[in-house]
Amino acid sequence: MTELASLRNIGQELEKKLKAVDITTAEELIKVGSEEAFIRLKLRYPQVCLVHLYALEGAVTDVEYNQLPEDVKQRLKAVSDTFI
Repeated sequence: MTELASLRNIGQELEKKLKAVDITTAEELIKVGSEEAFIRLKLRYPQVCLVHLYALEGAVTDVEYNQLPEDVKQRLKAVSDTFI
């Protein structure tokens, strides 16, 4: 099992939050996906924002969060906007 922090965009703080919502390994995050992980985080930590979702997507797809394609950003923004 691979540590979450070994994934791109996952620092200590995000790793800690992911573990708090029962996502404890890189494999689990990839299996759950960025959107489900974001929803779990948002329910527990209301201050989680769109940038966190970008970071999660980048971790799952091995892309720097600020290099995600525009269509992916649009899709993720729609997910994030459901919580506003």
